[in-house]
Amino acid sequence: MSAPDQLLVVIDPVARRFDGESVRIAKDVLCAGSAAKICLPDGPEEFSRALARRGSRRPVVIGDDRALLRAVGSLHRARELADEALSLVPVGAGASVEVARSLGVPTGAVAAARAVLDGAAHHLDLLADDSDGVVLADLRIPAGPAAAAAGAPGRTGSVWHTCRSLVRTFVRPVPPAPPGVRTGVRTHRLRVEADGVVLSDLDEPVEDVRVRAADGAAEVTVHRRSDPGPIRSLAKVVTVSGADFRYRADALVAGPVRRRTWTLRPRAWSLTLPAPGAVAE
Repeated sequence: MSAPDQLLVVIDPVARRFDGESVRIAKDVLCAGSAAKICLPDGPEEFSRALARRGSRRPVVIGDDRALLRAVGSLHRARELADEALSLVPVGAGASVEVARSLGVPTGAVAAARAVLDGAAHHLDLLADDSDGVVLADLRIPAGPAAAAAGAPGRTGSVWHTCRSLVRTFVRPVPPAPPGVRTGVRTHRLRVEADGVVLSDLDEPVEDVRVRAADGAAEVTVHRRSDPGPIRSLAKVVTVSGADFRYRADALVAGPVRRRTWTLRPRAWSLTLPAPGAVAE
């Protein structure tokens, strides 16, 4: 069997506990169609070691968005992200595989496993921050209550201790809203810069900042308290600073930090997606 048919299948422990049947089905499909080596890491260190020792085998992750982010982040920090395509079989609750779905990965175990075997590599952009973190789909600043609730560790929190940083965002209080300005929406004092141009400064309370990679540029959207509509910009480098804030990078919440810079990396990684005409599930 040729090198591209050699797979390293890394099965996330959360996926094994959440839906063992889908994991079994995906594993059976992959093993039937390739020479697959199965790896069952117990924690993030073993997860990273397995990827580092993959040799010529093509990496496949069975797990949710956090598992995908962990794999991309590990390869990014090792400066090996551009070496080969990564494949994913999403296993998790609906909200926990939203990033995979948005990237075009089938969410059914059989369809996703078949895409690993028969699909094609697609080059995708990402955002890399100045602490070697990555964003594949959406960046939200600060991390809102919904994001914190979705990412809060439950019974599986002891497995991934790195996901225990979900607490309430700390912000400096802002003055009462003047007449005519809507209330009830929490605001934050943040300075937002896109390619060095200030989109919003500390004296303008910000409700929400969102960034996503889109066609070779970072699309920045800033919602300010005083503006009827959002401020939008395209940039290569986005810097946010101000009072301690947390942010949600796809499925993970990080911080608090006082300054963070994200840089667009065009076509920085590859993901195996279904071939044209394939039936998704």
